[in-house]
Amino acid sequence: MIEIELDGHKVGIAEGSTVMHAAEKAGTFIPHFCYHKKLSISANCRMCLVDIEKMPKPMPACATPVTQGMIVHTKTDKAIKAQQSVMEFLLINHPLDCPICDQGGECQLQDIAVGYGASASRYEEEKRVVPVKDVGPLISMQEMTRCIHCTRCVRFGQEIAGVMELGMSQRGEHSQIETFLDHTIDSELSGNMIDICPVGALTSKPFRYSARTWELSRRKSVSPHDSTGANLIVQVKNNRVMRVVPFENEAVNECWIADRDRFSYEALNGQERLTTPMIKQGGQWKSVDWPTALEYVANGLKQISAEYGPSSLGALVSPHATLEELHLSVKLMQGLGSNNIDHRLRHAEFPAAQGVRYLGTSIAALSDLQSVLVIGSNVRKEHPLFAQRIRQSARKGCVVSAIASGHDDWAMPVAHRVEVPAAQWVQALASVAAAVALEKGIAAPVEAASNDSSTAIAQALMAGERKAILLGNGAAHHAQASSLLALAQWLADQTGASFGYLTEAANTVGAQLVGAEPASGGLHAGQMLGGALKALVLLNTEPEFDSAAGVQAVEALGKAQMVVSLNPFKANMAFCDVMLPVSPFTETSGTFVNAEGRAQSFHAVVQPLGETRPAWKVLRVLANMLDVPGFDFASSEEILQSIPALTSGETAHVAPDRLSNRTTAAINLSTPAGVPVVAGIYQLDGIVRRAPALQHTADARAAETQEVAA
Repeated sequence: MIEIELDGHKVGIAEGSTVMHAAEKAGTFIPHFCYHKKLSISANCRMCLVDIEKMPKPMPACATPVTQGMIVHTKTDKAIKAQQSVMEFLLINHPLDCPICDQGGECQLQDIAVGYGASASRYEEEKRVVPVKDVGPLISMQEMTRCIHCTRCVRFGQEIAGVMELGMSQRGEHSQIETFLDHTIDSELSGNMIDICPVGALTSKPFRYSARTWELSRRKSVSPHDSTGANLIVQVKNNRVMRVVPFENEAVNECWIADRDRFSYEALNGQERLTTPMIKQGGQWKSVDWPTALEYVANGLKQISAEYGPSSLGALVSPHATLEELHLSVKLMQGLGSNNIDHRLRHAEFPAAQGVRYLGTSIAALSDLQSVLVIGSNVRKEHPLFAQRIRQSARKGCVVSAIASGHDDWAMPVAHRVEVPAAQWVQALASVAAAVALEKGIAAPVEAASNDSSTAIAQALMAGERKAILLGNGAAHHAQASSLLALAQWLADQTGASFGYLTEAANTVGAQLVGAEPASGGLHAGQMLGGALKALVLLNTEPEFDSAAGVQAVEALGKAQMVVSLNPFKANMAFCDVMLPVSPFTETSGTFVNAEGRAQSFHAVVQPLGETRPAWKVLRVLANMLDVPGFDFASSEEILQSIPALTSGETAHVAPDRLSNRTTAAINLSTPAGVPVVAGIYQLDGIVRRAPALQHTADARAAETQEVAA
């Protein structure tokens, strides 16, 4: 530790830190623009100039390393005059458009100019003008004249997103931030550039000119998409979601969110929202009131159960539903005498549950790995925030290895990559196990030959202390998922690595926790999607898009006597008989359990749209009408407290004894048919699929092209 004096106070700080770090620790504010705690130092705005004794001129606090006994003054005339001079230069070319700027009210330049700017400018020459740029559907660069060249956006692309999509061209007053060759900004994390821009140069294109920041109410929530469980601030005006930005949580999403977390809110206000219960009569959809719709459903389920038995009823539930909704769905099916319930719609193998599958380590630990092997995942697109953490590990020297069926660009150095068809993933992983066995002089779990690639991966896994084996969505949905897990378990045991699943959805872990899988004698999702039941309840899922059956599910489910859809959108209309409008995550309270087993509860941020009702309330009333006991819940908090594996509270963890990736499955080296079904980055769930801006991105267009080609 080094001790310095800052504005008359002693501050202890680690060697190698800067004056800015010391000021942050001491709670002393130093004005700055280019400095950001998650980015490298550039020292190009010069706003953080401070007075350091024995230094002939003011020095930038962000780039000046501390030394023992250093004496720093941030409030002397020398420091303040230097900062005021820098502010005058920054404002020379800045346009006077604060009244119409989307950044107005939360602009760093605006705030600091109040304290360090002059009341009038001495500059009388013509101001520079930067041409308008179109960089895609998410980010607006219409007013790049406002740019102060802090290069935060450039450094974010290089260091966090892994792709340098923006850069600074030319010199002097002709300098400008731009994409080159008229490319668009296509990173799956690009929206974070809007947050870190200290002025109004980069703004949100979907949000543009729709509200002023002081008109918005800010409410905390949790992302319903991938398994990160990113913490959000949902900004609301007139009972309408207007914008979504990150809420900082260092243990989960740091200060970043993925673009699908940020821009998917557009679907919540879209034309496809279902706002009243609807029943299909004579092939035509008619709006009805809630009592009529629920009575119709209850009577239909009773009649089918009486005629064909309880085993003719089933439920397909989404792992994007809340923990409370999933728990009540399980209780409802069990109360009706049926074990036919499943959340694994995209799976090809349905083994009996042996434990709640999860990440196998903490999310934060992904930022500090020394070696990692990822199997069956385009981690950059499937889990952007996990990929960002692994990218940080790679920047520190982590050896990244992959077994996949294609050469996906992860925007990070991948040291060893085995590219084989999905049907050969088990053999490829068995080769790595054989290489480990050869290195250690022990018997391999199965007979397989090692090769140069598998040996390199094995050596990487055996080196270092912090390492992980991660199974992606493709591995989870694989026809030999159990064999992949068994091999990963053996490798982890022999190398000291953690192992587990990245897990696909916001509540994949939660769905396992409450038992949203078929119990003894129950049908799994593959059988139910094949048309094996007379009546089905669909909770927040669209089998045509959310299942391995795809379009074949439409024909199969169309043969059922009754299909009930609980969905926020007009979904499943081709084969459903009843559509019940249930609330998306912004209109209900609930809990999501992320990949590491962290349970995060949230509250509704707006009132339900139209006649929409929270799904847990719909399930409770339906159970009461069906005379199913144990549904006397008055709030989602009561439902949560009835789940014994969780401790109550806004943030809790699943009981450690419930989380386990251990398996007793045998390893099967046979070659399966078919390819694992993995959702595209902007096709993951119904909300994302209906967000216009996201569907105009390069990733979404590429997915459409692949579907047409298929």
